[in-house]
Amino acid sequence: MNGWRFGLAAVAAAGAAAVVKSTRARSRLLETVAPELRGPIMLRLPFDIGSRAVLRLIRLAPMPPAPIPVGVTVEKRPLPGGAEVYTYDVPGRTEPSGALLWIHGGGYIMGDALTDHATCAWFARELGIPVVSVNYRLAPEHPFPAGLDDCYSALAWLHEHAGELGVDPARIAVGGESAGGGLAAALAQRAHDRGEFGVCFQLLVYPMLDDRTTLTDRPKTLVWTPASNKFGWTAYLGHAPGEHEDRPHAVPARRADLTGLPPAWIGVGDLDLFHDENVDYARRLDRCEVEVVPGMYHGAFSLMPDAPLMRALRESALRALGKAVG
Repeated sequence: MNGWRFGLAAVAAAGAAAVVKSTRARSRLLETVAPELRGPIMLRLPFDIGSRAVLRLIRLAPMPPAPIPVGVTVEKRPLPGGAEVYTYDVPGRTEPSGALLWIHGGGYIMGDALTDHATCAWFARELGIPVVSVNYRLAPEHPFPAGLDDCYSALAWLHEHAGELGVDPARIAVGGESAGGGLAAALAQRAHDRGEFGVCFQLLVYPMLDDRTTLTDRPKTLVWTPASNKFGWTAYLGHAPGEHEDRPHAVPARRADLTGLPPAWIGVGDLDLFHDENVDYARRLDRCEVEVVPGMYHGAFSLMPDAPLMRALRESALRALGKAVG
């Protein structure tokens, strides 16, 4: 009996020691974050998405829809094939104008266009352009190419309804955050290769571009971790990250030649898991403006939009997009 109790005590002590060690490591990591970006509680909670069970729990408690600013109209419309888009517009804008097709984030496995209401409405209001946000199918239930197919359907719909929407087809940009940025990059590649519908610009907010990042020895990161990244890519590709992958547009960074793709803007923090893959992708593009924010982690663009650093980053994105779409 004493041995059994001793064993339990040893296990409990080991568990407590592990928690303390993890907490100290996270505290040291938080010290590297810019002070104005340390607000979200999730930064202090160790969290990985490593299984379908955890993913199901997250989906049971989705984030509420973001508020829509006054002066922006929102309409939900179905797409052929079952996907849907939200359109954001401002009354009295000059027509025809440019437009933005926006793609929400979520590691290819979660998320919803509703949570990006505020971001899409902000782009529409500040630039006087319509923004179309697509709700695409998610992995692992719908692996590649389902989500990209839905995004391409949204791009086709935007081009085909350009006259009705008061849009100049030559000034349609694509953009997104995290996995949405990865899908936007893949969409630009597919549009370039097929030549059916033009894309004039890519607005990529810390895009999820390269499954091979899961193979590198990266330190622990905040919000989106190596474990979550591995699960997301596995779910999306249908196989372990880093394995042979020859399907065009499945992994944007695996494309050998980026020549001829639309110009781009990429914004990423130096603490982001995607920092290296983003900087490398920007270097390989013909024309790309890249903004690296010191002390910024993955997700800060949406989590802390009013922080001075994020206001500056958002203004940089706005200027780049405005210049591209006119």
